[in-house]
Amino acid sequence: MRFNPKADISKGRVSDAGGRGGGGGMSGGGMRMPIPGGMRAGGGIGGIIIVVLFVLLTQCTGGGGLTGGGGTGVDPQGQSGNPAGLSQDSDRYANCKTGADAETDVDCARKAVALSLEDYWAETLPAQGDTQFTPAQIITFSGAISTGCGQATSQVGPFYCPADQQVYLDTTFFQDVLENQLGGQGGDFVEPYVLGHEYGHHIQNLLGTMSRVKTQQGPNSDAVRLELQADCYAGMWTKAASGGDGIFLELDQGDIEEALDAAKTVGDDRIQQAGGQRVNPEGWTHGSSAQRMKWFSTGYEKGTLEACDTFSASTL
Repeated sequence: MRFNPKADISKGRVSDAGGRGGGGGMSGGGMRMPIPGGMRAGGGIGGIIIVVLFVLLTQCTGGGGLTGGGGTGVDPQGQSGNPAGLSQDSDRYANCKTGADAETDVDCARKAVALSLEDYWAETLPAQGDTQFTPAQIITFSGAISTGCGQATSQVGPFYCPADQQVYLDTTFFQDVLENQLGGQGGDFVEPYVLGHEYGHHIQNLLGTMSRVKTQQGPNSDAVRLELQADCYAGMWTKAASGGDGIFLELDQGDIEEALDAAKTVGDDRIQQAGGQRVNPEGWTHGSSAQRMKWFSTGYEKGTLEACDTFSASTL
């Protein structure tokens, strides 16, 4: 993964809320990466907590500032100011100005990825989806944070909240969970894949796709279809970035393999096994490892919203 050293990444929409106390889980509506339940600092994997996707009707049909079947037309925080749940931005990203900074600093790389995602979907969504694009903000935090979907802690993993149209991320997730607990290989493109997936949920939000979720568990459920489509959208963006998009100079095969490994690592079957349980497809909310790899690859190879229509697919 190489960034264009001359790229201006200062406009990348990433903010940091710092560390906060408190606890409590999301009250509902957040689209999240699944992680093992019972995670503790220095502890092992406890029982799996299956988090059902509560796609609240008000969040999908206008009550949360959204409009079913199309774009919102409103940037929830505008071009300036703090996003929901962020009372004061830290200076974590203050020195991230160019692609050269992204080459040497993981925080700046995150900011560059955010800008690449925004640029890609600003062009692709209107062209392919006939829908107005409004950007999402990526907010990093530690401990706990208040969001439009309720109070969230680091234990919920990275997630997108449709109520405030933000992506939330505790950056310790990648080493603590994906690598240490679930045995993923890691690598510098793992986080971009996860951000691409969560940003994919934002695109679904703008398209009104979330209102199609009626069944919330099972191998062919709407919830699984929603998650696999987000993986497909991540693949679409990855393909564009791999060809050089002004921010990235190139992605190599190793980067693609890291993304596929991350997709495999967060498959429902893999997580059930990691929690000491038998594989039970009826409890799936995100899809199996094979399904997640398949749909990321579909997005990467086909590069279209139409190819990523998991809701019309007879076989996932």
